[in-house]
Amino acid sequence: MRRWLLILGVVAALVAGFVLAMVVTALWRSGWSVALGDHIGVVEVRGFIADPRPAVAALRDFRKDDSVKAVVLRVETPGGGIAPSQEIHDEVRRTAEAKPVVVSMGAVAASGGYYISAPATKIVANPGTATGSIGVIIQFQEVHALFNKLGLRTQVVKSGPLKDAGSPFREMTDEERAVFQSLIDDLFQQFVDAVAEGRGMDREAVLALADGRVYSGRQALNLGLVDRLGGFWDAVEWARELGGLSGEPRLEYRRRERGGVLRWLLGEDAGALAPLESAGTPPLRYVVPGW
Repeated sequence: MRRWLLILGVVAALVAGFVLAMVVTALWRSGWSVALGDHIGVVEVRGFIADPRPAVAALRDFRKDDSVKAVVLRVETPGGGIAPSQEIHDEVRRTAEAKPVVVSMGAVAASGGYYISAPATKIVANPGTATGSIGVIIQFQEVHALFNKLGLRTQVVKSGPLKDAGSPFREMTDEERAVFQSLIDDLFQQFVDAVAEGRGMDREAVLALADGRVYSGRQALNLGLVDRLGGFWDAVEWARELGGLSGEPRLEYRRRERGGVLRWLLGEDAGALAPLESAGTPPLRYVVPGW
């Protein structure tokens, strides 16, 4: 009997060890880490901004975690959808009201990337970071000239004169262009307001910079759009100072790069936004064309 109990104990220990090894391996491969004691949370936003939920969830968790004394938001994106950018922006603002949030800009943090950075406590950019691009864009393709050459026609039945506004199968009317311009103007004003509020700048000063152009990090510093020049670890060090931490800063990452066991164990909590642009993505964007 004792022999069987010993065998069962060994088997149970092996199974427990195997499960633990799988969990540790999944966590390590996903880049998920936990820092004990007071530490700095790191949230990453990369690629086309389409789904705000991972970044929003990570920011919310860090804001509620008393052991997280500051947050570093790493931004590597040319922008993306307007509503997703606004959702992340609002969560950054709420978090910055509770504890320091320092943005670390990578190679490009423009348009929607700058929108989500504006409400942070401080912004750090590399001298060569591409940032700014404060503006809104909507683009339509037109194929009606080609269809005419091919002898192809389209028939449309619609409930109102503007229901097929932006159709590629005909030229845009003056009325449609005016409607789209009005929409663009409203969204642009929202962008300007967000920058003015987040950066504590005069609205007219923001308008003077908001012609859609991209600025280098060094230009952005001179214009007041960022606070310092430096890389990721410079942002971490500043976050450490603002958060009142001493010694070597300990970091906690929240990002989901893979699914499987990790996703099952941890749910949707993550900080990375993978590049994403599908055919269903709305054409209205805070984005830098061509990036």
